[in-house]
Amino acid sequence: MINLPWPPKQLSPNARVHWKMKSAFAKRYRNTCKVICLSEKLTAPKTEGKLHLWITFFPPDKRKRDDDNMIASFKAGRDGIADALGIDDSLFVTHPFVSHEKGEDFVKGGHVKVVITEGPNDV
Repeated sequence: MINLPWPPKQLSPNARVHWKMKSAFAKRYRNTCKVICLSEKLTAPKTEGKLHLWITFFPPDKRKRDDDNMIASFKAGRDGIADALGIDDSLFVTHPFVSHEKGEDFVKGGHVKVVITEGPNDV
C-alpha cells in the first residue's frame, strides 16, 4: 500500500489550462509519485498476468466529483507508479473507489491510496 498526494487541479479533464502548462504539471506529479514509490520501496506481486491497482481517492473537500475524472486526473500518478516498478502501465487493471470518510485515512489536502495485487480477489 502507498499513499500519494492528491493530483493537481490542473490535471483534471475539466481544467481549462494550456496544454504546455498541463504537461508540466503532469510531468511533475508523475515524478513526485515515482519518487514516493521508490522511497517507500513499493513492490508488485510477481506475475505473468495483469496487476490489479486498487485506488481509493480521498478528496480534499466535500465537493462532488466524478470517479472517471479522478481516474483521468491520476493518470500521471499511475504512470509514476509504473515507472517506479519498472513496468508498462498497460499491465494495470484499475479498480477506483471514492471515500468521503474522515477517519484514520484522512489527510488534509486529500490523497490517493493505492494497493497492488495479483488478482481481483486479493484485497
